[in-house]
Amino acid sequence: MTTPVKLLSLFVAFACVLLAINFGIRSSMGFFMAPISTQFGYGREVFAFSLALQNLCWGLFQPVAGAIADRFGTARVLVGGTLLYALGLYVTATAESFLGLHLGSGILIGMAIAGTGFGVVLPALARMVAPEKRAFALGLGTAAGSAGQLLVIPIAQEFIVSYGWQTALIILAGGALGMLLLAAPFRNDGANTAAANTTHASQSLAAALKEASGHMHYWLLIAGFFVCGFQLAFITVHMPAFLADQGFDASVAVTSLSLIGLFNIFGCLLFGSWSGKHSKKNLLGIIYTLRAAAITLFMLAPMSTTSVYLFSIVTGFLWLATVPPTSGLVAQMFGLRHMGTLYGIVFLNHQLGSFLGVWLGGYLYDQTGAYTLVWWSAAGLALLTALVHIVIDERPVLRLRTQTA
Repeated sequence: MTTPVKLLSLFVAFACVLLAINFGIRSSMGFFMAPISTQFGYGREVFAFSLALQNLCWGLFQPVAGAIADRFGTARVLVGGTLLYALGLYVTATAESFLGLHLGSGILIGMAIAGTGFGVVLPALARMVAPEKRAFALGLGTAAGSAGQLLVIPIAQEFIVSYGWQTALIILAGGALGMLLLAAPFRNDGANTAAANTTHASQSLAAALKEASGHMHYWLLIAGFFVCGFQLAFITVHMPAFLADQGFDASVAVTSLSLIGLFNIFGCLLFGSWSGKHSKKNLLGIIYTLRAAAITLFMLAPMSTTSVYLFSIVTGFLWLATVPPTSGLVAQMFGLRHMGTLYGIVFLNHQLGSFLGVWLGGYLYDQTGAYTLVWWSAAGLALLTALVHIVIDERPVLRLRTQTA
């Protein structure tokens, strides 16, 4: 089911702004590591574990949020996720121990991101637009998250410098509540969910889970997204501290992550467009190969402001470029009815990788005094993942091929 052009444009615009707020606030959390760790007297592992827990909870609750959105519509999930987002930021700002940090920035924000992020909004976009425009819509939504990273990170850093980390978090909590207004157009998503359900009414959720779990290529897609999460979360959280260790001013880290956000917009739009024209698995193989090459060159080249910015540009171009082809593959292989749930499971494993990347970065830094081992692990895993995607069969499952015939 599609919608009139004007209503569709409004829906897409609201979805993009909502994703920008969601992703922008989350991406700024790494800048709170140094001031929080200093004030509490903790090593970096403690707050790194909070953010790792955030990624883990995000992943664990993503299939649940997706299933609720598939069943009851997207708007209810977005409202609940928004309230949890604001609460999590407030609890973090008022925390008095590591338990408060883990609860606020870990559990609550993790659940909130699951309810307001890609795993809920992208399936709604997929149901809303015509099939021939689906790949571009997924790329546009993903690019909007990058725009949020570009815009929110400098603002969050300025708040930290001007008002301190606690007040900065409370201000961001107020900004998060703005997502309540942006959830309004999603009330109409229930009709599109019903249409998708009617199209494949013969398949229950249990049958969909059984079908996907018995499909080897679904597991290969999951393995690839695990590595994606490992890389992205490690860089997002630890890049500011890594650059500080190399003697760079905090402004370099701000510029670095902002460049990642800026060029990610172009990467998402381009790979989103290509996903509708070319093999999605081949695009994913190319992305992971280029990531491995970028990290290798970054580690081998002399460290300078130029090398940091060049790495940020290349990494940004490849940053969330995996999301349109990965989410598109889920829809292509299994259909739309249970896309929120099945993509949520794929994303759960992305977040398991994120948990490992964030926590391992902090742990190995405290053990060795450097991030070197994690950087090289990220490069090696990216190359292995590129090879895995060669054997993925991206055709629709037999059930869909039979229905089409």
